[in-house]
Amino acid sequence: MKRVVITDYLEPPASIESKVLEGVANVECLLAKNTRELMGELTDADGIILCHEVSITREVVEELHQCKAVVRCGVGFDNIDRKAAGERGIYVCNVPDYGVDEVADHAIAMALACNRGLIKAERTLRQGLKPWDMRSIQPIFRVAGATMGIIGLGRIGGATALRAKGLRMNVQAYDPYARAGTDKLLGVNLVGLEELLKTSDIVSVHTPLTDETRKLIDASALELMKPTAILVNTARGAVVDTDALAIALRAGKIAGAGIDVLPEEPATTDMPLIQLWQEDQQPPVNLMITPHTAFYSDAGLVEMRQKAAQEVRRVLSGEMPKNCVNREFLQ
Repeated sequence: MKRVVITDYLEPPASIESKVLEGVANVECLLAKNTRELMGELTDADGIILCHEVSITREVVEELHQCKAVVRCGVGFDNIDRKAAGERGIYVCNVPDYGVDEVADHAIAMALACNRGLIKAERTLRQGLKPWDMRSIQPIFRVAGATMGIIGLGRIGGATALRAKGLRMNVQAYDPYARAGTDKLLGVNLVGLEELLKTSDIVSVHTPLTDETRKLIDASALELMKPTAILVNTARGAVVDTDALAIALRAGKIAGAGIDVLPEEPATTDMPLIQLWQEDQQPPVNLMITPHTAFYSDAGLVEMRQKAAQEVRRVLSGEMPKNCVNREFLQ
């Protein structure tokens, strides 16, 4: 029997993966907390499934003597050295089509929570029950008729756009790689990034992490946003410069932010954004942080794990994978 290793996050027994891979491979859960813990543990692995707490670096790849597939149990694959894997003939795959509804719901929920002052009211009133009126949440703009700016118009960005349209928002998007006609299909306007940042009341990030998008939302981008605007990021943590975001929020340069992903996870208390979030100040900063849970629902987690295991099974059974993301590097 072949050996498939789940590197991190998922605890044994891996019943979902074992069922999918029955008759093909035995499944082990390594529960590594960092990339160093992978060294020496994967030399005889035929397939690897990883989540988001570790990385498959070139150094790790060099120890993979018989691996055929590395599958990211999720959408983003920036924690895998695709080129190094391809040079050794290893398929790198992801699961791009799970959790679309969950992440889109989470993005809209964060946007509405920040806009409606739920965070400010809850943190203010529990201290002393005053002021028990609209002063605890002012100011609030009307969502209907406001403008939502979507950065990245893929599956999740598109689903978020449709939800925003359901709230009677005007929706615009920036995506230089959007498939022709996507804007017409969704009924949104494609604009440049600068225009989107200047004119949107809510900016929601849905782009993968690449060299091009790393710190796409930096201090300069935040300066372009309206002082009444809200930023939401449910994509990849490093797309937003969170240190710059902390400065902008503290200075009142934007009105609020909902953040589900951080450049480094789990969060630590030396991160300026976390420090701002944890401060006991009145009035509180309009900042909502969730622990990388936008993807999650009970059904969504099962779907993600099944599809990751199915991709490994296909490769180990001699079939072509459905969602290979390093085809240009394969040798």
